[in-house]
Order: sequence, then structure tokens, then C-alpha cells
Amino acid sequence: MRAPSERGVGIPARRAGNHAGIWSLDAGVRLLALLSLAGVAGAQVPPAARKSASPAPARSAPVLNPADLKFPPLRPIQTPHIATFTLPNGMRLFLLEDHELPMVHGAARIRTGNLFDPQDKIGLATVTGMVIRTGGSKTRTGEQWNEELENLAASVESSIGETSGSISFSALKEDADAVLSIFREALTEPEFRQDKVDLAKAQMRSGISRRNDDARGVADREFTNLVYGEDTPYGWQEQYSTIARITRADIQDFYKRYFFPTNVMLAVWGDFDTAAMKTRLEQLFAGWTVEQPPVPPFPAVRTAADPGVYLAVKKDVTQTFFALGQLGGELKDKDYPALEVMADILGGGFQSRLFQRVRTSMGAAYDIGAEWAADYDHPGLFQIAGSTKSVSTVDTIKAIQEEVARIRATEVSEQELKTAKDTALNSLVFAFDTKTKTLGRLLNYEYYGYPKDFIQQYQQALAAVTRADVLRVAKQHLDPAVFTVVVAGNPDAFGQPLSALGQAPRGIDLAIPEASAAPANPATLARGKEILARAQQAVGGADKLAAVKDFTRTTSVEVDPSAPGGGIKALETDQWVSPAALREDMEVSGRRIHSFLNGRSGWIATPEGAGPLSGPQLKQVQGDLFRLYFRLLLSDALEGRTVNAIDQQTVEISTPAGEAAQLTVDPATGLPVRVRYDAVHVAGAPVS
Repeated sequence: MRAPSERGVGIPARRAGNHAGIWSLDAGVRLLALLSLAGVAGAQVPPAARKSASPAPARSAPVLNPADLKFPPLRPIQTPHIATFTLPNGMRLFLLEDHELPMVHGAARIRTGNLFDPQDKIGLATVTGMVIRTGGSKTRTGEQWNEELENLAASVESSIGETSGSISFSALKEDADAVLSIFREALTEPEFRQDKVDLAKAQMRSGISRRNDDARGVADREFTNLVYGEDTPYGWQEQYSTIARITRADIQDFYKRYFFPTNVMLAVWGDFDTAAMKTRLEQLFAGWTVEQPPVPPFPAVRTAADPGVYLAVKKDVTQTFFALGQLGGELKDKDYPALEVMADILGGGFQSRLFQRVRTSMGAAYDIGAEWAADYDHPGLFQIAGSTKSVSTVDTIKAIQEEVARIRATEVSEQELKTAKDTALNSLVFAFDTKTKTLGRLLNYEYYGYPKDFIQQYQQALAAVTRADVLRVAKQHLDPAVFTVVVAGNPDAFGQPLSALGQAPRGIDLAIPEASAAPANPATLARGKEILARAQQAVGGADKLAAVKDFTRTTSVEVDPSAPGGGIKALETDQWVSPAALREDMEVSGRRIHSFLNGRSGWIATPEGAGPLSGPQLKQVQGDLFRLYFRLLLSDALEGRTVNAIDQQTVEISTPAGEAAQLTVDPATGLPVRVRYDAVHVAGAPVS
């Protein structure tokens, strides 16, 4: 989620120069080959002439030394003219004509981000960004948008990241009006249909369930969270509980707070006439005049460090992944150009000190790199990361620490300085080699309040970095005493214990917490009882619900044989006797499973044998009992259950054992319309 540094895409620069000698030799060879293939070379010389001609003495081509090649200095980066306007509704508009291709593109930048998530609903901004696009508008569903856009070979996408939201579009010139219509609907009147909210939350939960699969991702994530700290949004991460608490009403409220004209920058670029496009957009957004108070600043980053060595045990990997470093800075920091050069010398590529020592000399690391990653509006991270042989874990980290100490002790060489500066300066060329890339960077500067000539200032500052500057910033900004070191790997395979680094390692708990109930207070508890009482009355009254003492329910499912994995038939019969006896009999493609629960314990019988209910199987049947229709609607009368309102139509019913379900009622009738919950599959994985 961090913003890219000014090094851009990091593509090695192509250098211009006088290559006429090389070109002439290559061209001559190609020309002779072409003439030979065309049957021309011999045909143009008379036989007599060929017999009398004496061969010319062979001459070897001169050997060129690359060091002798001379290149002109890079020119200052030129930025194209961007027409800027403010529409009558307050939305800022940036238009850039580019007639190279018959395409029109656009992107709305909204000042919002997941840094504004409530702590008990982390993930709200991300889900909102997903459902803006998938949920459709009041007049068209997301599927209808999909069909129309596919027919036009166009796109409209939406997302919300750490410090900004985006809705973008791309279309052929002749289809721009039709696609702009969908774009306007997505920006100004998203519907957030409930089924798409549920789908987005399911996708988020799926991501949570897999977040420990990749050891490299574990090291990077835990390093980020530890440096920023759990007491700020920069160190938060989504959990099952925070996703479960997000409701459609929350999403609607989040959208209303941040999506209003004066909080939006709209950039459009491509094959159009500026005056005509300005008029079209004025007409398109004339009716969008909603207002909200100005958006507050993003939260501050904590500056207090919590250094140490941290171990995330991953016994399923055969190598160690690591990340170490500290808090970095912002792009506008005066020392950032020198810090970027310093980081490149330390670990920026094959020629870097870390690569040469740890990978080439020691043969320990599989990959390694260092970066002083700066963000636009808050400190980024200085991070050295990579992977190494498990047995070399401690030796690799010690070598890194020694190289950090060395770059803080003596000046780098002239060649190191030149290589790093050339890398940074040449990368800038490719970050601004098209109008589209340039517009994106300039919009970033506008969005985060940077001066319009920031890139020119930055280019000049890079070119002026000296060896003394690199040493100064390394001494001033790198502080190994506050480094956080995160190691993800199998400690049984380490050649030495991590304590050999001089500190006792602290363990990182990778367990993923199960969903827990939303925070409650007297007002939400009172409102929860009111909503549940209304639902009871809508279905006939609490006394009639309490009068039901037993029931039997049969459910059958058959999957279409033509579908992937089809041909499956399932039949389930559930029998309940008040207060807490539940028997479930299931038959799936001839395989029968029987289970019984008396409320606390029970048994299960499968073709492999019978035994007590335990583990995921017990939890699953207990969940089925907890969510039985009659008992769920009478939760306010059952001991140990909490009924807490999480919005005006939804209550969360929970128990101290961790069972939880959200019951939504129809605002007009009070009838139950939906129950949402996380369950545990018999295999142990969470499902929704």
C-alpha cells in the first residue's frame, strides 16, 4: 500500500550515443546477407571480372572499450501541458490531450483510505472500494455493467487503498460517452447491493485464511506491522471479526462521508478535444452537488520504536525469509535523494554491497535488497529483505549488520556513487517517458500538496549527491540500535540460535483469531432487543415461538452433472427437540454420516466408525444448534446470549463460547430477511 519512490519502475536506462561504427558494420553484414538471399550479389558481377578480381586483405573490426563511450548528460524532465479546471460543483478537473491512440482514459482520485477504518471494522474501506464497482448503481446491476463494458471492450474499476480511493475507466474514443455514463454512476450513485457486499467480505475472509501460506509475505507483513505498531492504522490488519462487523449501512455511510465533489480530483487523458471534454464533464456531473465537511488529515505515524529480534515459526519452509530495518521518511525530505543513493549502494542490485557479500562471497542468500522507501505524506520504511539458506540465517543477518555499520563509518567509492546516481537518474527517464506516466506523477504531487516542479527539484538534488552526503545521511538516519529484525523460518534448521545476534528473540503469534462479537454498550444492547422483539412480533410473537418444542427439517441438494464436480446428490435430515437435542443425518453420494448433540457433547458415526464429537465436527454441530430458527429469534430469553445492534436493521447475537450470527430484518415489515455467520467446515477451515 505504500506509494512508489521517485525511482519509478527501476528499468535499466538505455543510453544514447554515437554508435555509427558499430551500426555500419552490422548494417554491412545485414546488407550482404539480404543481397545473397535475393540472388543479387553474384548476378551483378560479370564472370570475367570475377575471375580477374583479387581478394582484398581481411581487416578485423576495431575493438571498442565501453568505458570510452561518451554520452550526453540527461536533459531536465519535461512535463506536458495539463489543462486544469474546477467544475461548478467543486470537483477539480485535469485534462491531457494525447492523440497517439484513439483511446480515452480517466481516473477519479478521492481523498479517503483504509487509514480511516474504525478499529473494530478494519477492512471497511477495502470492501467499499470493491463493491462500488461490483454492486452496480440504482438503475443497473454490476452484471449489466459487465455486459455493456465487455461489448465495448472497455473497463471501469474501483478500489480504495491506504491514502486514496480510485474509480477509473478506459474506452475507445467512439465509446467514451457510453463508458462515461457508467463511470458517473459508479462515482455518484453506487447501490452496494447486499449480495455483492457478502461476496466481497467472503473474498476478504478467504485472503485472511491464506495470509500465512507465504513465508516471504509473513516476514514483510510482520515487519511492517511491528515498525508502525498496532496502536496506529498503519500497523493494523483485517481479522475475521472486523470483516464480520461490516454491514451494508457501514459501507453506505463510509461512501457518503468521503465521496463528494470537492473531495475528488478527476483526470482524463487521451484522444479528445479539451474544450469539448470539459463541456461534456460539466454536463455529466451537473446534478452531483452533495456536500460534506472537509476530510481530516490522515493519522500520524508513531515515532517510538520497538526494536528487537522477532521469530515467526514456519516449519513448512526450507529457507529463511527475513526483513529488518526501521522507520524511513517522506519523499519531500531534503535528504531523500542521498538516502536513495545510499540504499542503492547498500542493496540496490547485483553491484550492491549486500549482494556482493552475502550472495556472491558467502553464497548464503538466495536474494537480498535494500530500499529507503518514502511515502508522499507519511514516513515509509527503510527495509533490508531477502531469503537465505536456513543454516546461514544468523550469519546472513550478522553480515547485513556489518555492512550497515560500514556504510555509516566511511565514504563510499566514486564508482559506487556514480553507479547508484546513474541508476536513480536513468530510472526517472522511464518514469516520465509517456504522457500517461507523467500525468500520474503530477496528479500525485497535486493530491499530496507537493510543488508543481517537484520532479525537477528532485532530479537536480539527485545529480548533486556527493560521497560526503551519503556518509552524512547514513550516520544521521540509519540507527541499528532501533532496527526491528523479523525472521520467518524453521528454527530447528538454523545453524545458530537467533540469540547469537545478541538478543533473545520474541515470538510472533501467527494464529488467526476467530471471529468475536462486536463491541457493545447500553444503547446498542437496548436497540438490539428492540430489533429482535420486532422480528418476534412479525413472525407471530415470542409466545408462539416458545411453544415450538420440536421440529424436523429435510434438505436435498443435487449438483448438475454437466457442471464441474457435478453429479453429486446430498440429503440431510435435522431433528431438534427442545431445549438442545439435535440429530443430523446426512447422505452424500451413498456415504452416510450421523451426528447427535445434547448441547454440550455428542457422538458421530461415519462409514469408518463411530466416536465422540470433537474438534471441528463438534464446533460445526454446535453452530447449527446455535442458529436454529426458533432459538435464534428467542436469543434475548436464552441464558448467555448477547443481542447487540450493529446498525438500524441488524443485530449480532453472540455467546461467550465464540458463536456469533448477524440477523437482519426488513425495515418495513420487521421480518427476518438474512442470517450471516462464519462457520467451521468439518475440515477445519472457516467458511461463510
